[in-house]
Formats: sequence, C-alpha cells, structure tokens
Amino acid sequence: MVRIMLNVLILILLFSPMAISAEQDDKHLPLNTPPPEWIVSDWLNSEPLTLKELQGQVVLVRWWTGPACPYCINSAAALNEFHDMYKNDGLQVLGFYHHKSRSPFDQNTVREYVKNLNFKFPVAIDHNWKTLNEWWLQDDRRKWTSVSFLLDKEGVVRYIHPGGQYVKGDGVYEKVQQEIEKLLKEK
Repeated sequence: MVRIMLNVLILILLFSPMAISAEQDDKHLPLNTPPPEWIVSDWLNSEPLTLKELQGQVVLVRWWTGPACPYCINSAAALNEFHDMYKNDGLQVLGFYHHKSRSPFDQNTVREYVKNLNFKFPVAIDHNWKTLNEWWLQDDRRKWTSVSFLLDKEGVVRYIHPGGQYVKGDGVYEKVQQEIEKLLKEK
C-alpha cells in the first residue's frame, strides 16, 4: 500500500509542471519581453520565417521531438486543432523540432514525422537546440524541452506552457486556447 501511494505521489510530482501556468511556476520567465530571433535555417512546410515577418500575428511556438516523446505526440492533435481553428483569425502555429534521438539526425526522418503528425503549419529544425537554449534552457532550472511560447501581435512573449502535453479536454489545453483567443482579440 505504501509503495502504491509513493508511486502515485511520484506521478503527481512528475506531471504537475504540465498544469502549472508559467506565471506561477517561475518568476524568472521571459514574459512580457520579445524573445531573441531564432537561429534556424531549415524549414518544412514553409520558406524560412523570422519573428519580424510574423509581427501582426499571434504566434504559438511549440518545441517537439520524434515519436519517442509522448508529450510531443499527444500534443500534436492540439497544435493541428489550434492551427485549423485560428489560422484565418491571425494565429500562426510553428513547430520547432529539436533532435533527441540517439540515432543520427536525418531531415527526411523529420519530414516523415511532420507528415505522420499531419502538421500543415511551418516546422523549423532547431539544430543543436540553439533557439531552445537561447529562449528557454539557458539555466539549469528548466528541464522540459517540450515548451510552448505564445507571442502577441507585437512579438512579445505573453504566455509560456513550461512543458509536457496539452490535449483537448484537459485544463492546460483550455488555458492555451483561452490565451490564444485573448491575444487574437487584442488590437
């Protein structure tokens, strides 16, 4: 019985960061500031994009990796839903692939992941995690790499989901959706 309770406690502790909003979780988050320009040159489903080019749109940036990451795979449907629901209202969803596999990087494999996940939005390949490190992992306090950033129309970070998954029907999905809708309504 004690072992079961201990296992439940461990699960709660492991998954609780997924449900904590960034504003409450870490006082040192880059909220209400513009992030630095990303450092990527390879894009799928799009020509290369810059933050400056995306000003005027709400931008949801989600880092993800291959099928070995259940949080990434489980959140893929939400990204597709947000893209489909809000692309005509001014939301730009961007996937940022960061390679975690022990096998060597192969862009064709990433292209297959994108196809299998049915991503129709632009996907950048964040070689060597350059942008992920610059935006998120610059210190040892943040361990999740499946982070999402929501930028307003001026290119300012307004919400951060610090990692893990969001799926339709859970509170985190609803929070991300509320934040998207709030930013889309802003002038």
